[in-house]
Amino acid sequence: MVRLRRLCAPALLFVAACVSGAAGATEPAPAVEVTADPHGASGLIRGAVDIDAPPATVWRVLVDCAGAPRLMVNLKSCRILRRDPGGRWDEREQISRGGLLPGVRTVVHADYEPTGRIDFHSIAGDLKLLQGEWRLQSLAGGARTRVLYESRVTASFIAPGPLVRTVLRRDMPKTLANLRDACEARAGSLAEDGSGVRMGAGGR
Repeated sequence: MVRLRRLCAPALLFVAACVSGAAGATEPAPAVEVTADPHGASGLIRGAVDIDAPPATVWRVLVDCAGAPRLMVNLKSCRILRRDPGGRWDEREQISRGGLLPGVRTVVHADYEPTGRIDFHSIAGDLKLLQGEWRLQSLAGGARTRVLYESRVTASFIAPGPLVRTVLRRDMPKTLANLRDACEARAGSLAEDGSGVRMGAGGR
């Protein structure tokens, strides 16, 4: 399992504090920080969003490959290439549309710790480096979830670091907002029909 370096932990706490501080507002914007990476990557991304849904619901939305294009800005497709029968990891191919940057194909290996953590890193494709994690923290006795995101990215093609960071600053808040909206909609539909949330590898 690949772990992101812990040098960014204080900044994650800062991002979480920004989200918490905005809790009185209606649907506050996700907190996102994109900076140059001191270790040479084009961008270091940190984000956080509070979601009115339990961690189990957020987890199912987050690991759903088929639903990923509805969450991630400019993602065209996601398909599972290999997976662990026990649900501990999978490898997925993601293809994005072009925008300010060329379209990108990435094969990502993800390790799962339901319902709290996802570690991921690229193993093939157009990115020279993609490495990061999602973390889910239970809030309000399990009724709500704080999602923390952190990653480092460098493109294999020629793209100036400032341009990469501009795109990330534009797209990452939208991705986190899409995640929040999808999770809250799912939690609302489950509450209306009284059904529970079943966990398992089949949800990916």
